[in-house]
Amino acid sequence: MNTPLESAPMASAPMPVLFVGHGSPMNALEDNAFTRGWQDAARRIPKPQAIVCISAHWETRGVYAGATDQPETIHDFYGFPKALFDVHYPAPGDPALAHRIAQMVQSAKIHLDPGRGIDHGVWSVLRIMYPQADIPVIQLSLDTALPGAFHYRLAQELAPLRDQGVLVLGSGNIVHNLRLFHFHDPAPADWAARADTEIRARIESGDHAALMEWHGLGADVALGIPTPEHYLPLLYTLALQRAGDKIHIFNDRVISAISMTSVMLG
Repeated sequence: MNTPLESAPMASAPMPVLFVGHGSPMNALEDNAFTRGWQDAARRIPKPQAIVCISAHWETRGVYAGATDQPETIHDFYGFPKALFDVHYPAPGDPALAHRIAQMVQSAKIHLDPGRGIDHGVWSVLRIMYPQADIPVIQLSLDTALPGAFHYRLAQELAPLRDQGVLVLGSGNIVHNLRLFHFHDPAPADWAARADTEIRARIESGDHAALMEWHGLGADVALGIPTPEHYLPLLYTLALQRAGDKIHIFNDRVISAISMTSVMLG
């Protein structure tokens, strides 16, 4: 049985927060510059007591938290090799933590989903970062019909988790336009590189207001965020930034029309 969060010891220092550009689910099987970046991020932070992940791949109306003891590994894609469908990430869930988050958040009602597994935005990254799958994992859904300010405000209410050894992990891509993605040409599209640079500059300057209203950041950013689901997880990471947190940007590379840029705060 998982220890209720209320009785968890206070961490000696706040847990860092992460946003990871997850890219292709094939990263779960590969050793490349991106997966090595994820491994390095895991080495830089204390081992979490639990992980709360906000992934691009669980979109809902309303906000939900997975609340199952043993979340299944969801293979929410097609057209990939069988080896990827054979991957399972048997990390335990943490229903007590899900209930605690539902109590903690006041700006929105958090519905509990007792059957929800974890999608590839979660397990493709965690399989690389924490291959032993021994850390409890829960996932929060994204109501993509709601504006950036809603997500930012909700994320701010998760701030106590940083002091309780919980890693909050956003998983998406800050530039993600599959319609314009060229599978056989990894060279970054000029507009995608400019969009990535613009967003990265705003992260480094702490301009969260502009990042919440990304529609006003120009044509390149608009092209890079045609739909919000891969971008919104970034706001969950930024909302938890504290004074004095160091900003570490890694995996800062654009592949065609997708940015793998990742951010650690803390």
